Amino acid sequence: MIEVADILRLHGPAYRQAHRLLPSQQKVLEELVRCRTAACGGQLYRCDHCGQEHYSYHSCRNRHCPKCHREQTERWLIHRRARLLPCAYYLLTFTLPAPLRALAYAQQKALYGLLLSSAAAALQKLAWDPRYVGGHLAMLAILHTWTRAMLYHPHVHLLVSAGGLAKDRQHWVSARHPAFLVPGFALSKIFRGKFRAGLKKLGLLGQIPSAVWQQNWVVHCQHAGQGQKVLDYLARYVFRIAITHSRIERFEQGRVTFRYRDNRSQQLQRVNLSAEEFIRRFFLHVLPRGLVKVRSYGLFSAHCAEQLQQARSLLEAQKPDSGPQPSPVLQLSSPNSSDPLPPLCPRCRIGHLVWIASLLPQRTRAP
Repeated sequence: MIEVADILRLHGPAYRQAHRLLPSQQKVLEELVRCRTAACGGQLYRCDHCGQEHYSYHSCRNRHCPKCHREQTERWLIHRRARLLPCAYYLLTFTLPAPLRALAYAQQKALYGLLLSSAAAALQKLAWDPRYVGGHLAMLAILHTWTRAMLYHPHVHLLVSAGGLAKDRQHWVSARHPAFLVPGFALSKIFRGKFRAGLKKLGLLGQIPSAVWQQNWVVHCQHAGQGQKVLDYLARYVFRIAITHSRIERFEQGRVTFRYRDNRSQQLQRVNLSAEEFIRRFFLHVLPRGLVKVRSYGLFSAHCAEQLQQARSLLEAQKPDSGPQPSPVLQLSSPNSSDPLPPLCPRCRIGHLVWIASLLPQRTRAP
């Protein structure tokens, strides 16, 4: 399988010479090139049957790496699924207009944070209106900066409860309209106003063309069932960015071909780029150090733990009583069971791999 690291190893040095990299991009270049190589250290194993030695190298654990974080993603999903309220959900997408994207890229920490908070604040403001909800929503926000073709397109996905906890905290109120959560046109205007106020506070309002404030801002809303499937989709890119290795089809003669499914036609499309352009697009989505791309608002926020539990109790009380349910039991092992066998040797498929030694990381300069 072709990996992003393969492209960076061959063309990263030339790209770095031709372009000025941000510190976050330089770090990604160094760590992805080292990922699961001797440079990261690892473990040495030997087959107890054929004697073949096998090296298992450590991962870089960089949050932008396409081949790390599988276990971390699973843990995140388990945690988030447990926090979901037993109710219906909506998925809302707030997109930053094109004239603002150059400034967003230049001021990533400030404007990505503003994009996330403005979307959540706008939605909650409208949701307090009893004509639509009249309650405190549970919201999970995740920042994305790419299209499926890896172009720069900053937007925020919000997984939102289809109802909220009433102000008196004594009852749960469901969304009033079965066809929508809140009116999209009104939400778009409030979102635009929140973002404008934030830019003014940051002292950046003067850098924005005035026409931006007259155009419609895109907010898309759709049903998300019980939230599970949408959560699974969003989890794919919580700990990585832009592209998976399975989508890269060819890397030859300095060009990269990858596929994606068009959002509108649902047809497979292919993009053929020079390695330099592929790296440029990949680096567009490297986030600044310390930027939190997944944030919880409303009932999902940390300071609303009691309100979240109250909402859960109210929702569970609304369900028809189906009798006592057995408590789930996590069985790790039988008291009489032996330790699991080490993995089979991939060469002979008869013997088992036995640990021989730990390998220290090698401090080498990145390309």
